[in-house]
Amino acid sequence: MNRLLFVSRTAQFIAVGTLLFVVPSASPQAQPGSQPEPNREELLKVKPNIAGIRNGHFLEPDPMDFADHTGYTSIFDGKTLTDWDGMPGVWKVEDGAIVGESTKDHNAGNSFIVYHGAEAKDFDLKLEIKAEWGGGSGVQYRSSTGIPPGRVAAPGEAPLNPRWVMIGPQADFWYPVNDAAKQYSGQLYSQNTSRGIIAWRGQVVESEPGKLPLLVGVIGDRNKLGAYVKDGEWNQYTIIARGGTIIHILNGQLMAVLVDDDPNSSNNVSGLIGLQIEGIPCKVSFRNLWLRKID
Repeated sequence: MNRLLFVSRTAQFIAVGTLLFVVPSASPQAQPGSQPEPNREELLKVKPNIAGIRNGHFLEPDPMDFADHTGYTSIFDGKTLTDWDGMPGVWKVEDGAIVGESTKDHNAGNSFIVYHGAEAKDFDLKLEIKAEWGGGSGVQYRSSTGIPPGRVAAPGEAPLNPRWVMIGPQADFWYPVNDAAKQYSGQLYSQNTSRGIIAWRGQVVESEPGKLPLLVGVIGDRNKLGAYVKDGEWNQYTIIARGGTIIHILNGQLMAVLVDDDPNSSNNVSGLIGLQIEGIPCKVSFRNLWLRKID
């Protein structure tokens, strides 16, 4: 049996069978604050053990550097739409970003630009997103293309093309055109399926075969989490997918988690990545798209 024991000057550890007893010694206890705090930089120089412990001190993990792309692949070169396929006249490259615009004269409806350079099931995806002028957007992943049964174009919307209609999970993002839209950014939405919103912002949700989704934990108040959303400005979006677990992080704040235990769920398959535009008038922009594919 391998055990990691820390022995201080003020206590002795006695192992009996599988039990571990702490026996105070006769020496006086050090008062809180009497010992100098360890220097983090010095501790980092010490080679950690398997638990990441240095000289008996546990170090909290450093925050993720959103700009660190080690192990990632860029899926947008900042200049062209190579490997991307979207409705002509809606999507373009502008100032190093993929930009979609929908107007009364050119109503894109609910349309997507689809990345065909890779498919992924387990991955980390980092990107920046900005929504302007109203309307909605989002990031598709583990998705497919095609027109689902019963889906028809809305009045005034361009005819549906299966190339630019996506089905599957989405990291939602909306410009706050109304009170309802204010609560959508960060949630997990099942696009073009009967499931709709699965994990609302602020929720940890579990989904099992043949059962309704179950709220198993709360991240925070949905409205207060909205303070992390930057309206009309660039936002950092991180999407993490591992097996049946999907995590949405917006501007460093955890927003929604889904644990989907249904192996046949549309949330739990390898698929395409895409970007959405919805509503008129609407302008959405995406830049710095980086993918770390695990599977």
